[in-house]
Amino acid sequence: MNIRTLFDEVKLGDLTLKNRIIMAPLTRMRSKQPGNIPFELNAKYYAQRATAGLIISEATQVCEEGQGYPGTPGIHSEDQVNGWKLVTDAVHKAGGKIFCQLWHVGRISHSSFHGGAPVAPSPIKPTGGTFTADWKQVPFETPRALLTEEIPQIVNYYKQGALNAKAAGFDGVEIHGANGYLLDQFLQDGTNKRDDNYGGSIENRARLLLEVVDEVYKVFERVGVRLSPYGTFNDMSDSDPLGLFSYVLRELSKREIAYAHLIEPRSTNAGGKEGEVEGAPITSKMFRDLYEGTLISAGGYTPELAKEAIESGYADCIAFGRWFISNPDLPDRIKNGASLNKYDRSTFYGGGEKGYTDYPASS
Repeated sequence: MNIRTLFDEVKLGDLTLKNRIIMAPLTRMRSKQPGNIPFELNAKYYAQRATAGLIISEATQVCEEGQGYPGTPGIHSEDQVNGWKLVTDAVHKAGGKIFCQLWHVGRISHSSFHGGAPVAPSPIKPTGGTFTADWKQVPFETPRALLTEEIPQIVNYYKQGALNAKAAGFDGVEIHGANGYLLDQFLQDGTNKRDDNYGGSIENRARLLLEVVDEVYKVFERVGVRLSPYGTFNDMSDSDPLGLFSYVLRELSKREIAYAHLIEPRSTNAGGKEGEVEGAPITSKMFRDLYEGTLISAGGYTPELAKEAIESGYADCIAFGRWFISNPDLPDRIKNGASLNKYDRSTFYGGGEKGYTDYPASS
């Protein structure tokens, strides 16, 4: 019997990836200002990492009200589309493939970005704080609930984002339905207290995500969806996550999207390293049989645990985040058993080349 490896090819619809090592979407807050425009520095950063089977871009807002952090790029203006074209051209020239992650932060935004209250399914303020447009840390604001008649415009923002991503030369798009942002806020009953067709039952709470998927699919058949069952980031909770995400994944299976991308809950492994998966990937193992397509698993993987997950069949691809920050040639390092560069957390967000494009490749 042939055992699958991280270095086998894999198909995403009609797209063939050269390996099963995915670069996870990583917010780095380094777009050109004003305008949240990707530029040459971003193109260099992504091209350095083109040995990944697939690069998923940093989260990219589909509209002005969807921004929640300073310096994050958008995909809703002509200048942003042209900026992303620099990135996709560089990645393709280096032999890589790249999807654009479409994003609306919902209640995690701040009025300083767009002059109005953040929007959400319900007017529930998250605990904790956020950044303003000028990088100040402040408490979250109470969002306003979207009116039912406003929801079609939200769907249209994602569809237009997909159209713009196609014009910018991306190979596909990933819909960000995870980590406590707008679509996740509609999914989970800790944040969704609506009494219209977008609240109450699991079917109603999943309606917005699935409407977005259906409209984006009309633009790009290569559509992935990122989900975070059991995730608590951004003050998220649900009374029945197994029932909720089982329904969502069955519905995504019916739509034959390119992939589902599941984030493993953060844990502390036996070695005491926070954020690494302990043993088998819990979420992927739970939901594997419910989703018939390609399944990507993400969340603190080491190369060793990634190999185990692929060989076991719990996942078809593994997404690495922080290790791709500090190791632009991560697939080659894993394949050759080379040591990994340590990452510097202090340079994760904002800044210039330091901690972004200056990590060395292995000799």
